[in-house]
Amino acid sequence: MEENLLEKHVKERVTWRVYNEEMRRICHIAGPMVAVVASQYLLQVVSTMIVGHVGELYLSSAALAISLAGVTGFSLLMGMASGLETTCGQAYGAEQYEKIGMQTYTAIFSLTLVCLPLSLLWINMEKLLIFIGQDPLISHEAGKFTIWLLPALFAYAILQPLVRYFQIQSLLLPMLASSCITFCIHVPLCWALVFKTRLNNVGGALAVSISIWLNVIFLGLYMRYSSACAKTRAPISMELFKGIWEFFRFAIPSAVMICLEWWSYELLVLLSGLLPNPQLETSVLSVCLNTIATLYTIPFGIGAAASTRISNELGAGNSHAARVAVLAAMSLAVIETAIVSATLFACRHVFGYIFSNEKEVVDYVTVMAPLVCISVILDSMQGVLTGIARGCGWQHLGVYVNLGAFYLFGIPIAALLAFLVGLGGKGLWIGIQGGAFVQTVLLSVITGCINWKMQAIKARKRLFDGQFSADNIVV
Repeated sequence: MEENLLEKHVKERVTWRVYNEEMRRICHIAGPMVAVVASQYLLQVVSTMIVGHVGELYLSSAALAISLAGVTGFSLLMGMASGLETTCGQAYGAEQYEKIGMQTYTAIFSLTLVCLPLSLLWINMEKLLIFIGQDPLISHEAGKFTIWLLPALFAYAILQPLVRYFQIQSLLLPMLASSCITFCIHVPLCWALVFKTRLNNVGGALAVSISIWLNVIFLGLYMRYSSACAKTRAPISMELFKGIWEFFRFAIPSAVMICLEWWSYELLVLLSGLLPNPQLETSVLSVCLNTIATLYTIPFGIGAAASTRISNELGAGNSHAARVAVLAAMSLAVIETAIVSATLFACRHVFGYIFSNEKEVVDYVTVMAPLVCISVILDSMQGVLTGIARGCGWQHLGVYVNLGAFYLFGIPIAALLAFLVGLGGKGLWIGIQGGAFVQTVLLSVITGCINWKMQAIKARKRLFDGQFSADNIVV
């Protein structure tokens, strides 16, 4: 009896040691990734803020252009590049290092091709906006801004695969340094192009394009010449084209999973324009969306860490380690969301002043703050859960979850509460968060039902073309 108790105690102690070690690894990846994602996101925010000081017309057109660029371009490219978290992450765990470099080149080539039809859409953005009934002056300026963002689109198609290349190898310091240096250059560069040239608002778009290309150059040079990347560099060859099908097989569901959620929130803003007093409703919803979008960089970073650790361990055949990584990532998400949501709620009377000096807007934001706190909690959970999905390679299930949660439940409920019940912007927000709640529950159920040994077997079969021994899987 005593021996059994002693054995149980030792196992529990070992389990806690493994858990704590995994928590340390997750934090080691998540911290820099949060900074990388935030610094890249803030490039567009800073440009909008600086352009806003030129005039109201320029502010509204820049905000509209950046929003549409995110919906029609940046979100799609980021989502597609996320497919590499499955393929490259598992290849790294299986020590198939040359595959990582080749898959990265394949992704860059594939995403560049995707940019060609997207660029045609961006070039005709002014005509599209006028066609859907937008103000001609705002449409004209937004169209110009989008055209000057075209170089950023192609740079983004290279940047996102490079970010995944470094992420799955846990080469975080190069990414962190590159992103922070780029951001520090971007602020004075944007100011100079907007105020010291005749470019005015399009100077902000040009600054974004230059800054993203700088980030690409920094990371590309490090990848090419650093000894840390020596084992994962691969010579460019015809092998690049053979991996296109496999890339799209994971990239398309990854993109759809991310875009379905992203687009649902943009649709929320469009619906707010149909409410009574649309200027107030749109302004408040924009404040709420900007708040959760900025705070979402934290769970997105944790999700990236979870994806990296899970894909690495599945590729190595360590199903038990992958389970521990899930537990550690979700624990970190709970801690993070408790701190952030509590802080936001405590500051509910003042954080509206960050975006507006209008008392009416600030008071409305204060009323919405508890709902925003709930959004932060749900976003933290689903941000990590979608990272787990990318690490496992079941993005296709995420597509069905997001489609059902937001478009079959959340948005219809939002429209019902806003227009029929008469709750206005609050009803829109309650409805979309109902969708987020359903999404989180469904992703949690799927994650809880994962057969980790089977996931490891599938990863090894794909990597080794079906030739491997299942006895190498660590349960």
